[in-house]
Amino acid sequence: MKTKTLRQNKVNVVTLGCSKNIVDSEVLMGQLRANNFDVTHENSRSNASIVIINTCGFIDNAKQESVDTILHFAKKKEAGKIDRLIVTGCLSERYKPELEKEIPNVDHYFGTRDLPLLLKTLGADYKHELVGERLLTTPRHYAYMKISEGCDRPCSFCAIPLMRGKHISKQMEELVQEAKTLAINGTKELLLIAQDSTYYGLDIYKERKLAELLARLSDVEGIEWIRLHYAFPSGFPLEALDMMRERSNICNYLDMPLQHVSDEMLKSMRRGTTREKTYALVNTIRERVPGIALRTSLIAGYPGETEKDHEDMLRFVEDVKFDRLGIFTYSHEENTHAYKLEDNVDADVKQERAQAVMAIQESISASLNEQKVGQTFKVLFDRKDNEHFIGRTEFDSPEVDNEVLIPAAGTYVRVGDFADVKIKHATEFDLYGELI
Repeated sequence: MKTKTLRQNKVNVVTLGCSKNIVDSEVLMGQLRANNFDVTHENSRSNASIVIINTCGFIDNAKQESVDTILHFAKKKEAGKIDRLIVTGCLSERYKPELEKEIPNVDHYFGTRDLPLLLKTLGADYKHELVGERLLTTPRHYAYMKISEGCDRPCSFCAIPLMRGKHISKQMEELVQEAKTLAINGTKELLLIAQDSTYYGLDIYKERKLAELLARLSDVEGIEWIRLHYAFPSGFPLEALDMMRERSNICNYLDMPLQHVSDEMLKSMRRGTTREKTYALVNTIRERVPGIALRTSLIAGYPGETEKDHEDMLRFVEDVKFDRLGIFTYSHEENTHAYKLEDNVDADVKQERAQAVMAIQESISASLNEQKVGQTFKVLFDRKDNEHFIGRTEFDSPEVDNEVLIPAAGTYVRVGDFADVKIKHATEFDLYGELI
């Protein structure tokens, strides 16, 4: 017996995982709204009759979170609190047969490229004319823009190609139109994302077109910041850096996951580069764009990683002094090339090594932030939280990077606006300032 009245045309979408999944959910919700569905996102009090879970299948922790979320809503369905439960995204792309067997109470499982089929199941039509139209889940002043789907890289540890397929670039005209639509609706910052943004254009234009895409997006009226994420180091298109230096609305920021620096690890990971080339690339990037903020991610405990390999990574982090850095512990993923290797680094050792890297990075971040005291920065404000307005400089991406805090008492700034802030105090990962 139902415990509450359900809205039959109301859908609650739950998103797990990365920014690519966020975009997929936003597109899904835009399509549903165009088909006259009432759509909410991650609304715990929703009276929706339909729940759609957009899952992540990247690493063990993410997979477990996705399974736990499916089970949670499967119990709600059994209790009559929802009528239909649909699962989509990376986990169901990769493990659909297993999920259908283990959690049969789900009505439908769909993969990462099954949006038209999902809509058809709900009696909705896929509307091709909705180019760039999405129902944003982020504050409207910034939006993720997925410039391509899938990946052709052979990295040994990564299951993304199994879940997302081969690399497919979006047409440049479509992306420009999407940027214009977002700008009209109040978006000021575009965060460009892909599995490998540097590969953009190779499939449809037969050459790397990232620099041209940056230029055309930079010309869109109303877009004040463009931020580049997930650049692959091998074959990096250096002309994109020239565009970054020349255009004032392209942030001096680059997210480039390097994963490791030891030659032995890079070779086993099939990264197509070496320690020497990695150091050289970082130096070239900083020479071409002085003052650029570099973010990277690393992996601790890859199969066969020795103490010497780990020490090489520590030395690399100390030498390069990345502005931003994150590190994952290695996850042994089925059907990847590395799965053939023995996962022979103990889980506790993986964690210890990751913590050692972050301890160095914390010290680096504290020192770099301290150098900002007394300087003035253009800040985009994301939210008000208790006693502070909280924003970011051009050197910081949402959710993962440093934040700028100013006192809310006695001052006012509108969320979604830019303002100049003079930094008065710094900690390891935050800056505190006052409006100019």
